[in-house]
Amino acid sequence: MTTATNPYESPQVSEGLDPSHMPPNDLRYYGFGASNVLLGALAMLGTLPGRTHGLGLITEYLLTDMQLDRNTFSLINLVATLIGGLACFPAGALVDRLGTRWSLALVSAALGATCFLMAGVYGVVSLFVLVTLTRALGQSALSVVSMAVVGKWFKRHVGVAMSVYSVLVSLFFMAGFVLVGMAVLEWSWRTAWAIIGMALMFGLAPLAALAVRSRPESLHAETDELAADAASLGGFSFAEALRTPAFWVFALAASFYGLVSSGMGLWNQGILAEHKFDATAYHNLLGFSTLMSLAGQLLAGVLGWRVPMGRLLAGAMFLYAAALLWLTQIESFFALQLYAVMMGIAGGMVMVLFFAIWPQAFGRASLGRIQGAAQMLTVVASAVGPLLFSSCHEVTGSYSPALYAIVPIVVLLGVAAWVVRTPHRVEPARPPAAAL
Repeated sequence: MTTATNPYESPQVSEGLDPSHMPPNDLRYYGFGASNVLLGALAMLGTLPGRTHGLGLITEYLLTDMQLDRNTFSLINLVATLIGGLACFPAGALVDRLGTRWSLALVSAALGATCFLMAGVYGVVSLFVLVTLTRALGQSALSVVSMAVVGKWFKRHVGVAMSVYSVLVSLFFMAGFVLVGMAVLEWSWRTAWAIIGMALMFGLAPLAALAVRSRPESLHAETDELAADAASLGGFSFAEALRTPAFWVFALAASFYGLVSSGMGLWNQGILAEHKFDATAYHNLLGFSTLMSLAGQLLAGVLGWRVPMGRLLAGAMFLYAAALLWLTQIESFFALQLYAVMMGIAGGMVMVLFFAIWPQAFGRASLGRIQGAAQMLTVVASAVGPLLFSSCHEVTGSYSPALYAIVPIVVLLGVAAWVVRTPHRVEPARPPAAAL
């Protein structure tokens, strides 16, 4: 038998197993795969209390209820976001050690308990602690676990799986914003947060324990897809992944997109007001750009079969740069709709590629920590974005100078994505089945 020396070799080879002798189809594998995609998307929805848009649903009511001024809450939110971003690292390590099944159950239960406690908060110090925990457990930890639930399961079809996952995430968030908003208006923000907490503790957490599986190998049955997954199990170590240009190109591109998205998301209405558009146009833009984002996600999933991920990311960043530059010039409703098309498609593509690149390029062994590092960069960027845009407006009286400065950076990231090589392990040659 040939001795494998490659540090990233397939466990199948090193253990003397031949995937060609495995059953060609296993409904359990695809059944749990579908379950992982669905519950992974629900888990991402569960991060809503720890995200800026989620807190935005209750900010005005919370400020009135607790008699807080905006500057104090803005400072609380900024520091909480930066501290909470550090949770990405232990969350990634937890996934790699315990697996996605129990990691999802534990993190969702902990976030649910935090939301339930926050529903009864009255002191500023305790509010800071609980907002920090929702950021750490929601935007950071649960996001990492959610992506890993899908990434740890699929290999060959990870692009398609992540495309479906991202579409579900978008649809769930659209419904979540409506339902949480209705709960806040009908009852109170405290009641809404208590309901979210109970849903996480007594809904998502037990479902994760029952219906999520961490890796296909746990089924003790193989398919062609599973053989490809098992071959990726060795993967890159965390340190090896950080030494590859591809990690930094994809992580920085997604982070910079998040920086601009968060900054523009918070001040979008003011940005559009500079171009003589009212609040109605802003709300219409949100709905239309969300629809275009779904189109971009599906486009990335379809093109991912034939086009390298680096080239797809480059196309998304070039389109994003064009949208930002176009935004500085719009004067008509048609121009605004064209901007929404470009922004939505680019954003949808970036979302899918950010979800899909890590398992496909780096394997599954250290996937949690690798995704955790990338997610932390996006969290920090999302905290900096609003401050960057508000500072630009305060100094210049306009948001456009920030956009002009950002466009060249986005283009450079697109060029880097075009030329970067996606890392692949070189597997040792597999001996004939009879020799094993």
